[in-house]
Amino acid sequence: MTLKERITEDMKAAMRARETQRLGAIRMLTAAIKQREVDERIELDDAAVVGVVDKLIKQRKDSIEAFEKAGRQDLADNEAAEVAVLQAYLPPRLSADEIAAQVRAIVAEVGATGPGDMGKVMGAAKSRLAGKADMGQVSAAVRSALAG
Repeated sequence: MTLKERITEDMKAAMRARETQRLGAIRMLTAAIKQREVDERIELDDAAVVGVVDKLIKQRKDSIEAFEKAGRQDLADNEAAEVAVLQAYLPPRLSADEIAAQVRAIVAEVGATGPGDMGKVMGAAKSRLAGKADMGQVSAAVRSALAG
């Protein structure tokens, strides 16, 4: 079963169970997937769907931060609930040690020597670790690997 089919099945299950908050998050996800498919005139594969999920989670986390600064904990809680639903569609994440090991391997492959090679290393890391790791953690690991 593809990831899109699983999302559709989960949406049907949420409708039957009358889970309105979960249903809303899944509908938002399917809308984002369809929007990207229409915009780019392609059929998204599982890797591209994971990219969409990742983007939506990042947007939700940014919203949570903004709502908490504004003192709107009720809205922050809604966004956090959506993040919890969306995270079910991501593959297991790499640990910090695994990310550091992957980054060291990429630095060696690319032949990076210093902070000036950050873009080259991040490009390779993004293609290899997208969906498997938080890119903020990857960026920090790249910085530390290139610093010393």
